[in-house]
Amino acid sequence: MGVERRYALASAALGRSGVPPQAEAEERPALSGVTGEILDISPHLVILANSEGVEERLVIAPWATAWHGRPVAPAELPIGARVIVRARQSGRVAERLWGDITRVTGVILSLGKERKDLTVELDCGPHRGRRVVVIPYAASGRLRVRHPQLEPGFLFDAIGTRVEGVTFAQLPATSQPAYRATAVPPPPPAYGGVQSRISGAAAWSDAFDDGEAGAAYPMLERADSGCEDAGVSCTGLPYLALGSMLYVGNVCESRASVLPIVACGCVAGRFCDRCVECGTSPRGRIVELSPVSYVELGGDLAKGCFNARVGLG
Repeated sequence: MGVERRYALASAALGRSGVPPQAEAEERPALSGVTGEILDISPHLVILANSEGVEERLVIAPWATAWHGRPVAPAELPIGARVIVRARQSGRVAERLWGDITRVTGVILSLGKERKDLTVELDCGPHRGRRVVVIPYAASGRLRVRHPQLEPGFLFDAIGTRVEGVTFAQLPATSQPAYRATAVPPPPPAYGGVQSRISGAAAWSDAFDDGEAGAAYPMLERADSGCEDAGVSCTGLPYLALGSMLYVGNVCESRASVLPIVACGCVAGRFCDRCVECGTSPRGRIVELSPVSYVELGGDLAKGCFNARVGLG
């Protein structure tokens, strides 16, 4: 059953409007997430082909920045790169571009070595399968500082680039939890219920469809999600179902949105970490967003998290 159909049935059963609610009005200018492949780029203009093959032209703002494994000038992004763009003015002015960016989150299965580079095989959960990531020798120092336990059974989370089918880890997305993936700390004994706003860390994942808006949520009913690994979190999150509308607020940027839960976030729920991008969030990864939704809420994909509050939409 599709997300839209689930929401319509839930609305009918509860006697509420079938139109998804909107987050509180924001005074800050709206942001748009634009994805596509670079056809041409200059210091002032980028031409993209979206997933349907339609060309889009965006003016590059004078203050715009870009990332392609490291900070670069926007015009240095290569032709053919897959980019995610944060844009203003109805998506026409690009102010931040991320080229070929990817994120690998999972449980370490095995490690290997190819010359000086390290290869890590990960179990990314029952919905995302296994992935192999290469840690270049030049990036190994900063990865190991925040991921000291590169051993099977421990969690791994890194941001990097995916080029010609090969994933290269460049930055640690978080500090590695000290416990094994099967030893997630228990949540507190009580929480405020689904009507309360719960604070924690919001992350993003590249496991969503290109340009898709939505969220993956850890505390799903196992029967509803078809996942035996669902329902694990060190935060007192309420159980919800696929298709539920979730309020997500970026505390750092004072932006909020109401997004559909479109996927199971069982791997994200095993990270009992904190986000320290603006202050320090309470412990626990409470939601995982699609890249477009993350960008539109003001998140920086290269940083990997923001302090968030979630609640029933």
